[in-house]
Parts: sequence; structure tokens; C-alpha cells
Amino acid sequence: MGVSPITSHVLDAARGSPAQGVPITISYAPTSQAATAGQSTVIARGVTNNDGRCPALLEPSYVLNAGVYTVRFDTKTYFALHGEKSFYPFVDVAFEIDQAAPHYHIPLNLAPFSYTTYRGS
Repeated sequence: MGVSPITSHVLDAARGSPAQGVPITISYAPTSQAATAGQSTVIARGVTNNDGRCPALLEPSYVLNAGVYTVRFDTKTYFALHGEKSFYPFVDVAFEIDQAAPHYHIPLNLAPFSYTTYRGS
């Protein structure tokens, strides 16, 4: 069984647990100029599971073209589920690829007033 070419894992650093229920959207633009101008197309939507993952964002056969991909994490919705406010209503993680690799993993460590990310494996 294949894996989505873009995956994510969201951890709630304040609770020390996976962040279940975070809506995620992936958008694509062919160039950074198009992405900056808001000319991106949504290519996937999902919600994190009880492990903070969204394993089937894209079909395993989906081919990633060169360009800019933006993973948007709807943090306001997640924190509202817990009766909390968040300073950041969403977190956008944009990354540019010039050659497709088989897999890009975009983790997010999240708290109400901070977040961190990195290129995972």
C-alpha cells in the first residue's frame, strides 16, 4: 500500500499529545510568484486523526509537479474544540520543490501562542 506524497503530523506541545481534529488543506501554485499573488489551487483537504496524522491527504499515485505547495493548518478550529483561543488562526507552511521526490513530510508542533515546523522524513 502506498503513502500520500505529502503527509503531516501535528503534535500539541501544550498537552504533550497528538492534535486530533486539525483541518488541513494543501494548495499548489506553479511558481512562487503565483503563490504570493494568491493564485494557488487547493489539491487536498483532510482532518488529523487520533494520532495527529492525515495519512491519505493525496492519493499515493498523485504526481507532485515542480512548484510551491502550501500546507494550511486550521489551528483556530482545533483550539476552539478545546475551548481555547489561539493567537494564530491558521499556520501556513509553504515549500518549493524543483524536482519531485517520492515523499514530503511536514510536521507541526503546536501551542496556543507558538508553533514550529521542519522538513520531516
